[in-house]
Amino acid sequence: MNLIPEINTEVLRKNIERARTQQIVLPTFAQQKDPSLVPDAIRARLADVGLWDVDPANLFRITWKNEAVEHGGGFGDGNWIEFPTALTGVDATIVGIVGKWFPTGAHKVGAAYGCLAPRLVTGTFDPATQKAVWPSTGNYCRGGAYDCALLACPAVAILPEGMSRERFEWLKRIGTDEIIATPGTESNVKEIYDKCWELRSERADGIVIFNQFEEFGNAIWHYQMTGSIVDEIFRAHFENGRRLSGYVSATGSAGTIAAGDYLRTKHPDIRVVATEALQCPTLLQFGFGEHRIEGIGDKHIPWIHNVRNTDFVAAVDDEQTMQLMRLFNEDEGHACLAREGIDESTIQSLGDIGISGICNLVASIKAARYYDMDSRDVIFTPLTDSMDLYSSRLLEMRATHGEYSSHLADQHYGRYLHGTGPDYVRELTYADRKALHNFKYFTWVEQQGRTSDDLRQLWDTDFWREVFSQDVVDEWDRLIDAFNGNGDLK
Repeated sequence: MNLIPEINTEVLRKNIERARTQQIVLPTFAQQKDPSLVPDAIRARLADVGLWDVDPANLFRITWKNEAVEHGGGFGDGNWIEFPTALTGVDATIVGIVGKWFPTGAHKVGAAYGCLAPRLVTGTFDPATQKAVWPSTGNYCRGGAYDCALLACPAVAILPEGMSRERFEWLKRIGTDEIIATPGTESNVKEIYDKCWELRSERADGIVIFNQFEEFGNAIWHYQMTGSIVDEIFRAHFENGRRLSGYVSATGSAGTIAAGDYLRTKHPDIRVVATEALQCPTLLQFGFGEHRIEGIGDKHIPWIHNVRNTDFVAAVDDEQTMQLMRLFNEDEGHACLAREGIDESTIQSLGDIGISGICNLVASIKAARYYDMDSRDVIFTPLTDSMDLYSSRLLEMRATHGEYSSHLADQHYGRYLHGTGPDYVRELTYADRKALHNFKYFTWVEQQGRTSDDLRQLWDTDFWREVFSQDVVDEWDRLIDAFNGNGDLK
């Protein structure tokens, strides 16, 4: 595996000229991790830029540490929600890191940058002759298309036709070159892969496919950025007398769960929990199916998932997430939560949690109950996006089930929060992890052109040490500095 490919000097020089013409400066990974390193000139420019504006300056807002404002914000220590026991029903502290304040409203814009930037600065992607293809079940293709818009690169977004209409409308608004809707919904990943093979056969030289399920840049970005922000917030605000006991993440493309690999280097006793939909229990029981938890993908094990570092699987009923979506966002739901003693600031923050974030919260409660966690234990989980991206889903629930009532709110609070137990879970033994690892064979070797030797390599712990080595991102940053005119291109 070569994470630093041989540089194509001819294409690289064209990319640099293109960036100069468009006044594009690339942020380093170090600047995304620590925005205090962002140049003063960029900070001054951001004062007049909206969070979602198609402005190259917003490349520097690809960080967990944006100020929580929609226009002209600076940087802080990150944004998070501490869920009180009155809400969760468990003594352990559950903390969600908020992805809403990334450009596009979801942290996937960072994962996409982790795949695209290294290709630009090595000349292995030529936006003058090639289009960047972003296959995804939603937020990743939005993030990739947005990054391309900022970088003046043509983009192709591929996502299932059943995803929320907000995604499709927004992709059109930012001028995405092509938007391809594939059959199915959230769990129809193979159909996306099939479209990628079709594009390869039709125009191989004219595209570069950034498949999040196999792009190590996705996992590396989350290892560096998501892992470090969790550790920083824990140490600054939760460490006194407590321990970081859990990190809970939907597997999706297996980018976000890679933060667990980083956190284990800092907190060896942490439990890394993988979340999926009960209706599509691939990790739980090698199952398949359809579900409504947008943003988590299914029916296969991503190539970049280091299954050896996953301790526990929690499957969550999609009906639970959809009804909690109503509890968290309807007036009668808020009234119920207030009656149960939940403070107003927490209630008002619940709109910052999208459907997959609700799923992660439920899985966190399951893990806390399974492991008998108490007030000394802290669990972190990512809240990928917010309800800003799912307003149509609320309208659909109202149309299907009618207006939300006080009676329903009370039922959902009792059943879906305090009634959540450690059901549909699986603590992974060594043999379980090896079996899940071997399950990759049927997608990646039989269908996607990988070899058995490639698969065996993924089971080697030294392989992952190399993938997540600091030397990799340091070299990427050196190349980014050179691309920006601040270093040697050789």
